[in-house]
Amino acid sequence: MGGINCKGLLPRSSNNASDKSEKTGKPEQYDYIEDVVCKETDIKENEMKLLPLGESGAKVLLIKQKGELHAIGTKCTHYGALLHTGALGDGRVRCPWHGACFNIKTGDIEDYPGLDSLPCFQVNVDSSGLVRVRGNRKDLEFSKRTKQMYEQDPSDQTTVVIVGGGPAAAVCAESLRQEGFTGNIIMVCKENTVPYDRVKVSKSLDLSIEKIILRPPSFYKTHKIEIKQGVEATGLSTSDNVVQLSNREKLTYNYLFICTGSMAREPDMPGANLANIHVLRNYVDSQAISSKLSLEKHMVVLGLGFIGMEAAAYCAKKCASVTIIGRGTVPLQPVFGTTIGDRIKRQFEEQGIKFIFERNIAQFVAKEDEKSAVGSVVLTDGEVLPADIVIIGIGSKLYTDWLKNTPIEMLQDGSIVVDKVNHYSAINEFKYKL
Repeated sequence: MGGINCKGLLPRSSNNASDKSEKTGKPEQYDYIEDVVCKETDIKENEMKLLPLGESGAKVLLIKQKGELHAIGTKCTHYGALLHTGALGDGRVRCPWHGACFNIKTGDIEDYPGLDSLPCFQVNVDSSGLVRVRGNRKDLEFSKRTKQMYEQDPSDQTTVVIVGGGPAAAVCAESLRQEGFTGNIIMVCKENTVPYDRVKVSKSLDLSIEKIILRPPSFYKTHKIEIKQGVEATGLSTSDNVVQLSNREKLTYNYLFICTGSMAREPDMPGANLANIHVLRNYVDSQAISSKLSLEKHMVVLGLGFIGMEAAAYCAKKCASVTIIGRGTVPLQPVFGTTIGDRIKRQFEEQGIKFIFERNIAQFVAKEDEKSAVGSVVLTDGEVLPADIVIIGIGSKLYTDWLKNTPIEMLQDGSIVVDKVNHYSAINEFKYKL
C-alpha cells in the first residue's frame, strides 16, 4: 500500500510553521513531529489505535478503514472524551460520551455536540511496512481546530436572521460562514451574552459565564456575525419577511432560522411569587442560587429530573439540608428505569440528601420576619418543611408564543409543524444560491 494523505492536511493560519520560522529563526521542521507509530500489520481493518508520536508525549488516533490509514486528533472537541473508546462507523468516529461525530479522513465535525473539528495528520507507509505520521506540534497539543470561515462580502445584502441564542444558533451561524455564505448574519439573543453551554448551569452553579461561552465575542466580530443581546423576537410577518423585536426594531430577512428552544415551567401554587424560589434555566438563575447558599439554610428541590437532581448534587454539602420532592417513586425513572433510578437514589442519600416521593408542594409560605421571602413549603399531605431556598425543576415549554398570530402551523404544545420534504428543498435551494 502506498502513502495515505489526510484530506485537508495541516491547515494554515497566521501562526503557521513558516511564520514561526521567520520569527524564531528556527527551521520549519521544529514545528512538526514525524515518527514511526507502528507497523502496517499492527492495525486491522476497522480498528482504531491510540498511538504515541515521537518522544514528546503527543498521541494520534490511527484508523484503518477500507484498506486506508488515517490519523486524526485523539479527543472529542466537546468535552475531551478519548475517541478510540467510541464507535467507528462508515467514515466517521462517534464520541462515546455525547455522540459527536468526526470524519476520519478530514477530521471535520459532522454531528453536534461540539463546534470544533479535529486536526488531521499526514500518514505514509514506507517500503518496509512502517507507518509514519507527521503532525504540527500545536495541533497535537490542542487536538482541535476551527473550520475555514469565509469572509463577509459587503456587496452581498442577502440576510439571514437567527432567532435564538443557544448552541443551535451558534452552529447555524458558523455553518453559514463555513459553507460559503458571505451575506449578513444577525443573531437575536434574549440573554445578555453570546451563546454558551447551557447544560452546565445546573451542574456547577458558581460557573462564570466566561468559562462556558461557546465562542468569545471576538470570534463573532471577526467573522462579521452580528449579535443583538438582551432583546427577543415578539412578532413575525411572513408576508413582509420581518421580525419584530422587543426594542421595537424590525429586521428584514431573506432567510429565517428559528431556534428559540424552551423556557422553564413556573410553579402555580399559592406563594409562588415569593423571593428565593428559583427555576434553573440560564446562568443568571444559577448565579442567583449560588449567591444564597450557606450552611444555615434549608433547601427544597421540586422535581426528580436532571435539573433538580444536578442542582441538588451540587448543593448537598453547601446547605443545612437538601430535600428533593417528586411525584414519582425513584429519581430519573423515565430515562433510566427503576433499578438504575433506585441506585442513584441511594447514592444521593449517602451524601445526606433526603427524598420525599409521590407528593407535591401545595403551598409556599413566607417567613414570619421577612414576608416577601419563602420560609417553608406545605406538601400535598400537609407536611411542612423548612425552605430558605427552593429550586423548581418541573419541565419546560416551548418558546414559541411569539409565533401564535402568524400563519405558521403550530400544535397545541407550541411545537412547529415542519414538512420534511419542503425542509430539505429549502436547504438545497439555499445552498444552490450560495
